[in-house]
Amino acid sequence: MNDDIRNTVTGDVFFSTVIQGRDITVVLPPQIFPAMTGLPPTTPTFTGRDSDLAALLDNLAPAENPALPTLVTAAVGGMAGVGKTELALQAARVALARGWFPGGVLFTDMRGYDTDPAVRREPGQALEGLLRAAGLPGEHIPADVQDRSRLLRSVLAAYAARGRRVLVVVDNVSASRQARPMLPSDGVCAAIVTSRHVLADLDARLLNLATLSVGQSVDLFDKALRLRNPADTRVQNQPGDAARLADMCAGLPLALQIVAAQLAANPAKPLAAMTADLDDVASRLEGMAFADRAVHAVFDSSYRLLTDAQARLFRLLSLNSGPDISTTAAASLTGTAMAETRRDLDALAHAHLIEPGTAYDRWRMHDLLRLHSAHHGDGQAEQDQRDQALTRLLDYYLTTTTAANAHLDPRITDPEPLGFPDQQQAMEWLDTEYPNLTAAAATATAADHPAVTRDLPQAMWHFLRRRRHLNDWVALSETAIDASRTLSDRDGEATALNALGSALQEMRRFEEAVTAHTSAAQLYRDVGDRHGEGKALINLGAALVQNRLPDQAVAPLNDAAERFHQTGDRLHEAMALQNLGTVLRQMRRFQEAVAIHTDVVRLYRETGDRHGEAMAVDNLGSSLQEVQRLDEAIAVHRDAARLYQETADGHGVALALNNLGRALRAVQRPDEAVTALEEAARLHHETGDCHGEAMALNNLGSALGQTGRLDESATAHGAAVQLYLETDDLDGQSAALHNHGIALRQVGRFNEAATAHQGAAQLYRELGNRFHEAAALHGLGMALHQVRSFADAVTACQKAAQIFGELGDHHNEKIALEDLRRAQRSQDTARTRWWHRHRPDTRKEP
Repeated sequence: MNDDIRNTVTGDVFFSTVIQGRDITVVLPPQIFPAMTGLPPTTPTFTGRDSDLAALLDNLAPAENPALPTLVTAAVGGMAGVGKTELALQAARVALARGWFPGGVLFTDMRGYDTDPAVRREPGQALEGLLRAAGLPGEHIPADVQDRSRLLRSVLAAYAARGRRVLVVVDNVSASRQARPMLPSDGVCAAIVTSRHVLADLDARLLNLATLSVGQSVDLFDKALRLRNPADTRVQNQPGDAARLADMCAGLPLALQIVAAQLAANPAKPLAAMTADLDDVASRLEGMAFADRAVHAVFDSSYRLLTDAQARLFRLLSLNSGPDISTTAAASLTGTAMAETRRDLDALAHAHLIEPGTAYDRWRMHDLLRLHSAHHGDGQAEQDQRDQALTRLLDYYLTTTTAANAHLDPRITDPEPLGFPDQQQAMEWLDTEYPNLTAAAATATAADHPAVTRDLPQAMWHFLRRRRHLNDWVALSETAIDASRTLSDRDGEATALNALGSALQEMRRFEEAVTAHTSAAQLYRDVGDRHGEGKALINLGAALVQNRLPDQAVAPLNDAAERFHQTGDRLHEAMALQNLGTVLRQMRRFQEAVAIHTDVVRLYRETGDRHGEAMAVDNLGSSLQEVQRLDEAIAVHRDAARLYQETADGHGVALALNNLGRALRAVQRPDEAVTALEEAARLHHETGDCHGEAMALNNLGSALGQTGRLDESATAHGAAVQLYLETDDLDGQSAALHNHGIALRQVGRFNEAATAHQGAAQLYRELGNRFHEAAALHGLGMALHQVRSFADAVTACQKAAQIFGELGDHHNEKIALEDLRRAQRSQDTARTRWWHRHRPDTRKEP
């Protein structure tokens, strides 16, 4: 052998025999080139995934310290059609462009959800393809799956050792076992796996894709149409229809792309016509198909992988028309044990056919998957016993609502045996399930379950009032009335009318409330239900008071109080007397009101009704204010706020704090009043009570004025005026306008003050409130004086003094007359100065 011969091979990676020598003839097979850049194409319309793309790239980036262990695999999950493959491809292209994978990328589609099992790829097949793509000759690829997996890892390690890190993309796997043999080890390379299932059993960073927002969906529509025709401006020109289409597609990229393709194929078609095509919910999924792509087809490919029990649960879930469902409610649907139902729900969530809800043991379903569920559910209704399942679900909601409401109903002394250990947990359940309960009432109506439609609103009465879900309360009561009439249940109809009247009162629709309560009382009377009639009379009295008809309210309230006293129903007697006390206060019979409210507090304490006691204590405080027992009133209002807090009634707390603030103002403790009133305004705002917020802001403005915070005072009164205007409360609006005028005068904004006082005077005149009309006219006169409109100031003060005199209020008459004389003197002075400036020159020539 010649020792001078030296052979060196550099610059590449070899996975077969390397022959070196002199004068050797070797016949090689055809040269094999690695296929390391064969990614499928990406779409130019990719949008709305910036944060997801950043998260995925963060997982792919080379480690700053290679010695530290890192997760080299990212598992991208999500429902069918949500864009998992597209995200993986986009991330791969960005990572390649950044030079993170100089060895290239290996891509394989496992077709894990194909409806034809023969088309799905097994790990062995995929490994062979990846090894060939990496440059290995076929004769060097072993037959066993484990051997192929080890070989691939060795190949990837060899590439990494030469500084040619490789990215592996394993797309569309239905289970971890499909992907695991192809994943790299030891952090030498990286991998992306996509699946409709949650691959939590992989050592991988989990990334779950959500659907797109409406804005992102509209953007995708626009990009998709302009890609095909840059002159297509339909999305830009028809934004409302574009948003409607996006909503119909429920943010699913596949649906959005299919609809965009349909529109691109028909350039003259308006977006409104497309929305009309998809408007029918029952056929919407069938309308989302184009060429070989269809939303229902990809959903079916996931659905067919379910077990029989999982598939039945999936089909039944669409019966729950609310936004989500608890495991307990789902178990009611299926009629199976909780543990079994939870396992099946977990399986559906892992398959992304449902999603975890806002809390543990709650689940939600994408809108299009709900349609898919209903489609299959209708097709197998008899097999699934779908009608019986709906009945079980509605019964569950009604029974559990009744049990929770028992903790709010003072008539029920021992609510715990019904199902909830305390009021807090009952309220938490009601708050959580409230959207489902309102949806269940609508479902019961549509599915011809009139008894549930009638009874569910009644079971929610106290909750609806406590949480001030007033619009829903009205709507539910109206459907309960219709259901009662369908059932020929006159007693139920009366109960629903009584509830409707209470809801209308809370919405300040007092005339309608009087009508509803009057009808309820008459119906109760017709069926001989004296107890029900008494309840309706209590509410009728309250409505008459609110309608500024206190004289008419006395008789029905006395009647109700007497009949409940005779039957020993102390709770409803207290309710009747509560309203009667308010009537007497409105009639300015303050001492009688104090006496009655004192008795009412005692009655509520004896019956153990803490919430009723809170109302009674707060009313007592308001009556004490009227008789100038202010220190007692302050203590009483504080007690009322505490009781409301204990019963979890934020709206009641706000009412008590508002009254407390008024009392603190009256004893010249404005700083404490401001604190109470700011909190009252905040709570009223949170509970959606615009009228209560207006009252609190009006009182807050006055308290701020006492502290010298005059600009803030004007702002608060101005906000109160706007809120009273929104609630159509002329009494409140007139008072707030007058107070706003006073505050504006104090900060020197006299023209605005004059406008406010003039508006207040006009409203007071319309309401027949002559005293406050005079006060507003007096304020108008003072504001006009400041802007030197002396003649108008004289007229306003003169009218104010006249009204005060007619009312016998000589103190305020005297003050108005003093301002009248001041305005007259200013007017005379102004006239004199004008005359001196403009008098004719009468000098004579000498």
